[in-house]
Amino acid sequence: MASPKKNQNKGFFSAMTSGFSMFGTAMQRSVNGMLGYEGMEVINPEGGKDDAEEEAQRGRWKQEERDSYWKMMHKYIGSDVTSMVTLPVLIFEPMTMIQKMAETRQMNVRIPTCGWCMLVSIILTGISNDGASWAISVYYAYQRTWKPFNPILGETYEMVNHGGMTFIAEQVSHHPPMSAGHAENEHFTYDVTSKLKTKFLGNSLDVYPVGRTCITLKRDGVVLDLVPPPTKVNNLIFGRTWVDSPGEMVMTNLTTGDKVVLYFQPCGWFGAGRYEVDGYVYNAAEEPKLLMTGKWNESMSYQPCDMEGEPLPGTELKEVWRLAATPENDKFQYTYFAHKINSFETAPRKLLASDSRLRPDRYALENGDLSKAGAEKSSLEERQRAEKRLRDAKGHQFAPRWFDLTDEIRPTPWGDLEVYQYNGKYTEHRATVDRSAITGEDDVKSADFNPWQYGNLSAE
Repeated sequence: MASPKKNQNKGFFSAMTSGFSMFGTAMQRSVNGMLGYEGMEVINPEGGKDDAEEEAQRGRWKQEERDSYWKMMHKYIGSDVTSMVTLPVLIFEPMTMIQKMAETRQMNVRIPTCGWCMLVSIILTGISNDGASWAISVYYAYQRTWKPFNPILGETYEMVNHGGMTFIAEQVSHHPPMSAGHAENEHFTYDVTSKLKTKFLGNSLDVYPVGRTCITLKRDGVVLDLVPPPTKVNNLIFGRTWVDSPGEMVMTNLTTGDKVVLYFQPCGWFGAGRYEVDGYVYNAAEEPKLLMTGKWNESMSYQPCDMEGEPLPGTELKEVWRLAATPENDKFQYTYFAHKINSFETAPRKLLASDSRLRPDRYALENGDLSKAGAEKSSLEERQRAEKRLRDAKGHQFAPRWFDLTDEIRPTPWGDLEVYQYNGKYTEHRATVDRSAITGEDDVKSADFNPWQYGNLSAE
């Protein structure tokens, strides 16, 4: 759904529209002749069209590492590389993709009381005063340029002790890679099936969000559905890696028909438009009721508007969400909450042995031991391949423990999505554990990571 002023050079977004007609998207310059790599493009998000060669020499890669990685990767140009390439630990952060799903439960906000303002808050934050800003603030986490570890099939992540909410996620498929998650507190349930499709373009990667997110409000049964925009990772090998998410995010109230449409601006020359988000809240008749504006790495505000999308006289912008304070000079650009996700502070009693916190490669990387992290990562991936061979030989099918595959197939612009549904067994498991007698503090840190379907493979 377009903004009311999208095709008119006037109104609230006129300056933004005219500005982007001049800048367009960030300029790209081929560096074939300078570096000798066919099809290689480098983009400086803070510069113009004449500094590609200088930008190409920046970044975290050493020259010999760039050469080696390019030789390995150039044959995949145009392909979906979601799970077909083994990547070096150098580019990883000490977190897995299913842990990153939990970052959507992060931010605290002020919840207004008027109807349309409440809709904004529900869509941006959930329903509780300690609710998480899950539709916008998650993009601050996405600007991190380190790659999370791909979860092992059957790997899980549990989180408790966070604003009265529990969260469980599980890797439910390896080919294609898919995760499912469920969060719940006294106000809402949050369900997500996560599936990504990618396209490798040489020095960049397009990421298409095939997965979907659904929130159900317990008070009145309202169901909200989120369709996020695609993401582009720039300068994978040459230059400083950075992330952009140009396009529309649509959050729909499936019960009433109301919706929010937010447009993530593309990054233009010299950073013009970077991080900017603008859009409207519409009623079921597709009439704009609130305009929204801000930056996904800072804050978002709203203001009542008329049928033309113009601010109503006598009203002013009101902030509905602001990024929490973040640590300075953090190596992985983590928020305080991201550190909390990795800690055992948010772990429940008798943590599942399949939990991401226990991965030896993740833990080694967190402690700065890249050599051990790489070796442990290779060991886990080989064990996963061995399990698949055995499973195929036995004619077995992998069955997730906490989620069930449904018959529902949801079409998306980037492919069909097989929907997984929370089966309630984790709630029963956690209740049983909580009722059990305490026999002393569990040393969960010393537990071995064990997401495996089979025990001793050598004995099989």
